[in-house]
Amino acid sequence: MKLGFFTMPMHPIGKDWQLSLRQDREAFILADQLGFVEGYVGEHATDPEENITSSALFLATLIDATKTMKLGTGTLNMPNHHPAALACHMAMLDHLLAGRFILGISPGALPSDAEVFGNIDMARPAMFLEAINQVLKLWQTDPPYNIEGKFWNLSTERTYIPETGMGTIPKPLQRPHPPVVCTAVTPFSPGIAEAAARGWDPISANFLYPKWVKTHWTKYVEGCERIQRVPDFANWRVAKTVFVARDEATAQRYGTGSDGPYFYYYRSLFSKLKRRGALGVFKEDPAEPDDSVTLEKVIEKLVIHGTADKVADQLLALKEETGEFGTLLYAGVDWTDPDLARQSMVLTAEKVLPLVNAA
Repeated sequence: MKLGFFTMPMHPIGKDWQLSLRQDREAFILADQLGFVEGYVGEHATDPEENITSSALFLATLIDATKTMKLGTGTLNMPNHHPAALACHMAMLDHLLAGRFILGISPGALPSDAEVFGNIDMARPAMFLEAINQVLKLWQTDPPYNIEGKFWNLSTERTYIPETGMGTIPKPLQRPHPPVVCTAVTPFSPGIAEAAARGWDPISANFLYPKWVKTHWTKYVEGCERIQRVPDFANWRVAKTVFVARDEATAQRYGTGSDGPYFYYYRSLFSKLKRRGALGVFKEDPAEPDDSVTLEKVIEKLVIHGTADKVADQLLALKEETGEFGTLLYAGVDWTDPDLARQSMVLTAEKVLPLVNAA
């Protein structure tokens, strides 16, 4: 099992934005130094808690600060961007990163983002598919372009100059395109099968119960079989919320206490999902009433915490339930206590990972 990093950090409302951005960057830089193989960052334009507004722009600040870790958008909310702009910007980012770029994509889920970008009442899944299809087509064809769609029409036919190349969309360094990953945030996600059938790979969200994470492998296999692709667990990334401390008391206090960042993360997520009637991700049984879902139970089920030995045991138990997966994505949270936050990442890389892989 390899170790990666994934963050859509929930920062306390009112926290200095420069400080939270600086700490988010520091987490990626530390992950790179510790040998994490890849790192992803989410984006939301209108959420003061999840305040990284552009995943690509954030990654661009890490180009020279990281050396070996691959960096991925986690994810680009495709309906909120023009496909031509995405194709240009992601191609440049791939070149700037010397091929260390992973293209993470999704339809996006934040209603206020959808509203401000004018697509809240539109068919966002269809917009998502059209956008990624147009991006890939721009990268795989030569100008002049004339790509017609339901939501966007892309053309340089009227202005293309063959002698200078004006009217050309740049292509990424990795051909035909950077690796593509999709996040899965629901049980039995049909999107995983569709992604696998296109040669893309899945990321299972950190806020899903293990029994639902297991269903993602089934859908991944289903998609692979449609194109005679051999399913490989090495291509499956599973994000988990992990906190490792040197003693159990600290792990319990910081990992589950009401004044800690893990509690804050899940309290915020719980509140947002409850408001949208989407607490199903926190249920063992879909028929379970919403009133039976409690924040305390969610934290107990989803926050893996303890000393290195205990966390390693919990991760091994997780793999017993979900089956093998290739990369554990350590989920980032607010650095309420920077020393404990750094220590947890160090212990995960230097103590927990070797224990899991030696078992």
